[in-house]
Amino acid sequence: MSKNMLLELKNINHHFYQGHEDLHILRGIDFSLSEGEVVALIGASGAGKSTLLHIAGLLERATTGDVTIAGQACNELSDIKRTRIRRHDIGFVYQFHHLLPDFTAEENVMMPQRIMGTKKSTARERAKELLEKLGLKDRLTHRPSQLSGGEQQRVAIARALANRPKLLLCDEPTGNLDEKTGLTVLDEFLQISRSEGTAALIATHNNQLAKSMDRCVILREGQLEMSAF
Repeated sequence: MSKNMLLELKNINHHFYQGHEDLHILRGIDFSLSEGEVVALIGASGAGKSTLLHIAGLLERATTGDVTIAGQACNELSDIKRTRIRRHDIGFVYQFHHLLPDFTAEENVMMPQRIMGTKKSTARERAKELLEKLGLKDRLTHRPSQLSGGEQQRVAIARALANRPKLLLCDEPTGNLDEKTGLTVLDEFLQISRSEGTAALIATHNNQLAKSMDRCVILREGQLEMSAF
């Protein structure tokens, strides 16, 4: 594998049984993501985008196929080792922000750093840096209930970037935002991601958002296709 290849999926197949029916969600997926590259993943609801992200992020094991992250083959790793890779190398952003309601924006971004053993002062400095880059300089001490939807999602993005992950996996990160706010939040995220060399795979229904990324792939009938735009 090329040294600048961060994520590689080879012949990923995934299925499960629903009653007596064998449902094939992913069929022979081959995909690679280079360091610093931002790729859009589009597809209809129920196409399997979330499943693909979960497999790429080691949250779920594929029925068959190989997942390699930063040169590390992950298929045969124990759950503990997979968790360690997620903690050190992967950040996640979801459609729903899942912020801790009793903590401020700054504290929410500090939390994953503190779990990693980062000093409190260093974690606070990093949190402040990210939140300011995302336009939240005056909202550091606000709790989630005091923030708008767009502001909450900015905090969730900052939290995902806090430990400087090599790979960011995003599942409809602007799905709950209006189009204008979504484009603004995504633009801010892309600026930070590219400046820090973070690779990202971003699932979205929004073609306009997808066009702003380095390239786009379509998940259709369990298989990946290159987008025409």
